[in-house]
Amino acid sequence: MDKRLELLLNESDEIFSNMKELHFLDDKDANIFLNKLEEYPHAFVLGCLMDVQISSKKAWIIPYKIYKDLNNFDIYELNKKGLDYYKNFFNKNKLHRFNNDKAEIFYNAIERIIKYYDGDASKIWKDNPSSSSIVYKFLEFRGCGQKVANMAANTLANQFKIKMNDYSSIDISADVHVIRVMYRLGFIEFERYNQLENDKKKLLVIYKARELNPQFPGKIDFVCWKLGRDYCHENNPDCNKCYMNKVCEKNIN
Repeated sequence: MDKRLELLLNESDEIFSNMKELHFLDDKDANIFLNKLEEYPHAFVLGCLMDVQISSKKAWIIPYKIYKDLNNFDIYELNKKGLDYYKNFFNKNKLHRFNNDKAEIFYNAIERIIKYYDGDASKIWKDNPSSSSIVYKFLEFRGCGQKVANMAANTLANQFKIKMNDYSSIDISADVHVIRVMYRLGFIEFERYNQLENDKKKLLVIYKARELNPQFPGKIDFVCWKLGRDYCHENNPDCNKCYMNKVCEKNIN
């Protein structure tokens, strides 16, 4: 096995085997709320759908703020509030960059969970489904693209330890940190990569991860993202502190 891949996979195993709960937010009460996957599975789905074009911290606090405002997060009670409530609440509290659009996506997801999953969002991932089934079901939600659908499936598999029939359809995300780490490590040929259009660069990273670890391409997603955030900065990367330093090709332009 490629030494770079081996180190990434080992780091992923170590991180997730020691993880007691997910760290969504620094707010302790909000984090406890979001970790209640069995009680509020729809909070996870709604948080995923909000995690677009704003910071994760701003996105994941949205379900909790609504819970605090209503003092309730029962899916049927959420539905009773109606779309106008969500539009008003989003705009009043400036919850997102696109308040009206995301309020509609939020409410549409509530309606979809009730209509297609009998109010139980965990039916999306219950009973050992295939990874492709989970990704597909997330993609059916309005406002959910490939990146969010794979992030959701990856979080369920790696961090919530949800059992699936396979993990082969969970891709790496085309996040800026992940892309940077993948080409600096040398998984992608540097000169050709720089000549490609941005959309094709993202596809190149996704398909390279599939080639590297076809049974679970997305397994290295979080560790690559964390490397990019903590060490492999766009400018002035902190190579000496990085555990990949000895095997990294350091393709830095």
